[in-house]
Formats: sequence, C-alpha cells, structure tokens
Amino acid sequence: MTATATPDAPATSRRRRDPASGEWKGPKRPYDIVKEFVIAFVVVALVVVGLAALFSSPDDPSITLQAWAKAAPADFITTAATELDGSSTSAGYGPPYNTASTGQQIGPLKLANLVGVKIPIDSANDFVVTPLKSLAANDPTVSAAVAQWEAASADQQAKWSTNYTAAIAKAPNQDPTKVASGDYGPVPAMVNGLYQQALSGALDGALGLGGNFYQTNYTKSLLFIADGGYLATLADNQHLSGDSWGMMNETGSYPGQAWLWLYTFWYQINPFKSSGNADALVWGLMMVLTLAFLLVPFIPIVRSIPRWVPLYKLVWRRYYADHGAGRS
Repeated sequence: MTATATPDAPATSRRRRDPASGEWKGPKRPYDIVKEFVIAFVVVALVVVGLAALFSSPDDPSITLQAWAKAAPADFITTAATELDGSSTSAGYGPPYNTASTGQQIGPLKLANLVGVKIPIDSANDFVVTPLKSLAANDPTVSAAVAQWEAASADQQAKWSTNYTAAIAKAPNQDPTKVASGDYGPVPAMVNGLYQQALSGALDGALGLGGNFYQTNYTKSLLFIADGGYLATLADNQHLSGDSWGMMNETGSYPGQAWLWLYTFWYQINPFKSSGNADALVWGLMMVLTLAFLLVPFIPIVRSIPRWVPLYKLVWRRYYADHGAGRS
C-alpha cells in the first residue's frame, strides 16, 4: 500500500529539522539565577556606596537671598536698583516672563514669541515693591518710600531709578554707600529697606513663598539672584559656568554627566559662543543632528560606511573564527 502525504507533513518535517524545536542534547550545567542576582546586587551596591563615599559631590548649602545679602551687599543693592529701572537681565528677558524683547529665535523664527508670556514677571513690583509692602507696616521709612513710589508716574519712577543706578556705577568701587547726592526720590530708601529685609531672612519668605504656606516654585527668587553677579561668581569658582562646560560638570572639577558633552560642546565655539540666541541655535542644531541620526539607514553613502569600514568583523571576530573568515 502506498502512503499518502498529509497536508501537515511539511510543517512536521520542518519542526523536526529545526534544532531549536527539539530537546537540547548538548552539555548542561546548573545555574541559579536568584543567586546570580543577589551576588550582582551586593557587588554593585558596595561599589556604588564606596565610590559615592570617595567621589560624591560636596553637599553645599543652598544659596539664599539672605546669604547673598550678607556676602555681597553692594551687589544686592545694585541689583535691586536695576530691577526698579528695568535694566536687569530678567526685566529685559522677554517671553516667557515679559514682552520686553523677542527672546530666543532661530533666524526669522521667534520661538519665544510663539510660546508667549507664560510666567508673567514684573521685576520692579515682584522683586522690590511687593516684598517691601510686607515690611512697610513696621517701618515708617519704608512705608513712606513705597507710597511715594506708587504715587509717582512711570516716567518719574524711571528717572529716579535710572539716576540711582547710574550713580552707583560712578561711585568708588561701585559702593552704594558712597553714592553722590542726587535726585533719586524714594529709591535709596527702598533698596536699603529690601537689603535689611534680606539680611533678616524675611525676603526669602516674602519673595519665595509669595503669600503661600508651602512653596516649591522658586522662579522669582532664582531670577532675582541670577540678575546679580554673586551667583555667577560662585558658579565660576566651582567650574560650573558655561565656558567651562558647566552644564555637564559636578561642582568642582569633576566631569559629571558625560552624556551631555555633545550638547554643551556647541556652546564652546562660535557662532554659538558669542550669540545671544545660543540656546535656540544649539537646540535647533541638535534637532537636526538627531533627525539625521534617525535617518542614517536612508541616507546614501552614509548608510554604506559600515560596509566600507567593517568594524563589525572585529566585534564579531569570535563568530568569524568559528564559522570561517570568508562568511558574513
């Protein structure tokens, strides 16, 4: 009798020929995956704790407005004056804080304007006038100064604050205590009151908390302190400024997050280094490079480089040794 092949015979034949579908006949050895995991975890934990104890970042105290006022009183008072006359960095930053400038842009594309003002900041009121109002109830001098400021026109306020800022710049060593007499209105009393408020530690609460019991948003405090030179000096001392690859550094001279080097590299060279739109330009360049990396399989010549430079044979050298150097 002649046997007739059934429809599933070819599939059955293929399963029998496939080594992966059958029982393993080669050598075996016991393997305890739980034991391996425990050993690996303990070793890694010991290495991490040991390296953290030897090379961890210093636990520097947080930088407060009080610390700033104590360490650099002249810088604090000068910065407060620039907030009033609108010449500080944050006052002229533009979106997302105000409309004083167009903000970051790439060519004609004004990225910051597209986002708009999402965190409205009025430097004079938010950093000086409003915090002083919490002090005015207990200080008649400050109360009178704030009242005089608010009663004046915008042009008069600008004249007072601009005159005072210019006078500080001309004072010996830019010392506010050595400013020549002039038409400054209530500005000297206001900035001195703010300075005293900062020395007491009350400004950290008045500016940082913003009237709330709890606070996790320190935007105003950070903007105010960054408008001065104190924070930048501390960053320079710790090698954290942009011209020393600060974005990827730990405090001190340690390398830090090395994966950021490709991003921070562009800030070290022109035209990015000297551009006021460096953030937008670097972001745009990184988007282009990222897109190019994703499209490598579709870019002629570039996609053929791995075949022309066969580094894969070095990586898979054991495979080629076992299966013949001529096979790929």
